Amino acid sequence: MALAIIAAVYIKDYKIRLVFSGNEERVIDFGPFLKVSINPMTRKFLDINEFRKFKVEYGDLIWNDYEMCFPIMDLYEGDILRHMPAARAA
Repeated sequence: MALAIIAAVYIKDYKIRLVFSGNEERVIDFGPFLKVSINPMTRKFLDINEFRKFKVEYGDLIWNDYEMCFPIMDLYEGDILRHMPAARAA
């Protein structure tokens, strides 16, 4: 079976509990990612009301019409800063 997100529940601040196929769970804190992002399309999700508008669609966690989304393996491994080397060094 392919890896997929089957549920996402808002916890608090920028934290979301994700349930993956196979019923494995991860709590992901998106705050560090959002705070180092320089893209205004991404930074708008620092507004907690915008951030909370996520949904699960076709096994992915998305905001709006894929305006913000993450590689599923990065979410599964809990490492959404993987592709932001400057953020990891900070």
